[in-house]
Amino acid sequence: MTERLRNFKQGFTLIEVVTVTALIAILACLAIPMVEMSVKRDREQQLRAALRDIRQAIDDYHQFVIENKIEFDDETYGYPPDLEDLVTGVEYKDKEGKTRIQRFLRRIPIDPVTGEDWGKRSYQDDRDSRSWGGENVWDVYTTSDNKGLDGKEYNQW
Repeated sequence: MTERLRNFKQGFTLIEVVTVTALIAILACLAIPMVEMSVKRDREQQLRAALRDIRQAIDDYHQFVIENKIEFDDETYGYPPDLEDLVTGVEYKDKEGKTRIQRFLRRIPIDPVTGEDWGKRSYQDDRDSRSWGGENVWDVYTTSDNKGLDGKEYNQW
């Protein structure tokens, strides 16, 4: 019996170590794609939220123009001249005649897919244009050509 205890205290056999290492390697190989998929899904959710926020701010700016709260150039068609105008805000007079500043965004979200600036389209540009005419900001898109989990390119969202 003491001989058995001595053999037990000596440690693991080579076969046990190789088996455990192989199992850990297999589990790691299965986990890596799942983690990558999770990271991609998270970035896509961030992209959707950022696009929704910016597009909502552009629509709010345009609604302000429609309600005649701010003046605009005919060339801009009532859309903001640049994304920065959504953050800095516009001056308008409220019902009591007081001058106020309306901001539409606290900050411009960063493109979570590329980490760079957003692609912009003006009202005068084609719907699928990849170059900005500079007259106004009618829409934004990511400049990434990668495809999402749904198979559609991010710049088409």
